[in-house]
Amino acid sequence: MNILSIFDEHNAVMRDAAGLAPLLEEAAGLMQACLASGHKVLACGNGGSAAAAQHFVAELVCRFCDDRRALAAVALTSDTMTLTAIGNDYGYDHVFGRQVEAIAAPGDVLLAISTSGNSPNVLAAAKTARSIPCKVIAMTGMDGGALASLADLSLKVPSRVVARIQEVHDVCIHALAQTLETHAAG
Repeated sequence: MNILSIFDEHNAVMRDAAGLAPLLEEAAGLMQACLASGHKVLACGNGGSAAAAQHFVAELVCRFCDDRRALAAVALTSDTMTLTAIGNDYGYDHVFGRQVEAIAAPGDVLLAISTSGNSPNVLAAAKTARSIPCKVIAMTGMDGGALASLADLSLKVPSRVVARIQEVHDVCIHALAQTLETHAAG
């Protein structure tokens, strides 16, 4: 595969992913209602999806484009001591679910990011969130995996290529952040 074909593949997936716009509006609405009622957004994922979770939370807590009040959001991927303690004592599959159990409250929203939709620790977080109950928004690729059935809303990128899925996730994160920022400023 040459560089130009990577751009071509990216553009094709982006065109197809534009069909996610109505679901992104719905996801933004769930998050906006959560935040407006004094609740918070939690986010988790592994590897590149962990980076996406942290990126999204930074856009909410700091700002995306405009100065506005901080929005309540927590990345479950950021606290190395908590992650390693849970991983050591309970196993890696519990690193997010245990945090959800500790800090989530009814009315919160979990953004669960997994390109395959089958990451055991992300699935555990979604199951725990649903039991609280919190709304779960899945951001996946491929067929959504097991995560799609645990989510109240599933944003499935129409690709099987992890890099392209992650690129679309970045655009989705920016679309959500900009929409939430517009509501927070209004």
